[in-house]
Amino acid sequence: MNDQMGLGTPRGPHFLRAVMEHPGRTAPPAPHGAPAPPARPPGAARVLLAAAIVAAVTGGAAGFAGAGLNAAPDPAPAALPRSSSGPVAAPGALSAVAARVLPSVVSVEARGGTGSGFVIDADGHVLTNAHVVGTGSEVTVVLDDGRREPARVIGSDTGNDLAVLQVDGVSGLTPAVLGRSRDVAVGDQVLAVGSPLGLSGTVTSGIVSAVDREVPLGRGRLTAVQTDASINPGNSGGPLVNARGEVIGVNTAILSRRGGGSIGIGFAIPVDRAANVAERIIRN
Repeated sequence: MNDQMGLGTPRGPHFLRAVMEHPGRTAPPAPHGAPAPPARPPGAARVLLAAAIVAAVTGGAAGFAGAGLNAAPDPAPAALPRSSSGPVAAPGALSAVAARVLPSVVSVEARGGTGSGFVIDADGHVLTNAHVVGTGSEVTVVLDDGRREPARVIGSDTGNDLAVLQVDGVSGLTPAVLGRSRDVAVGDQVLAVGSPLGLSGTVTSGIVSAVDREVPLGRGRLTAVQTDASINPGNSGGPLVNARGEVIGVNTAILSRRGGGSIGIGFAIPVDRAANVAERIIRN
């Protein structure tokens, strides 16, 4: 399917392999030679059921009669606290966030592999992961409107797993709005946008599961934003955005069982670090 779409083979995010034990516990077998429970005589179940029905009817009648003689007024129920915050955001609110972000997101093709990226300024600079572009100096970006444009890799920082591309002479680019790392909090609603498995313009939702999570990234261990938004191969380099459509991270890695695929544990490079690296690459 990817070859038909011209998007090549998805690349990234990096997989942090983990071996998961099967959950749950089974009951232990009966000891060898233990006697089996005695069989119930035929018809015993019907006799017991009939006796239970008779007892229930008799007890219910007696209880009803007793209630008529000894009834007392029920106490008034305690008043439980209620929220006064008003209705929550409409279920369709995330569609507006996605519509705001999607024009800034691109697919990145490099040496047969694909990833994601997003426009960061009006000069045609695109931010993505270093592992998406590899060692190549030229790539192709596919814009939100389907246009395919050549781009130059103007710099990479493999230690932070970030790279900046330059798309020259292209009009109509929409830069993404960058947020601030200090504004990110556990429980914030987020969207991950990119081209998983070559499916450009894919949006998945979740929350911020943790901030400043230390994980293996780049050439060492770095802190990252953890999210349960679904992130899969091809999402690398795409933005993780908050409910205002502001970029709070660059999707770059997932924790996965053997065999790959999202299990709801993904990691994004915090936006402040990503922006600082991008600015340094552009200046130099």
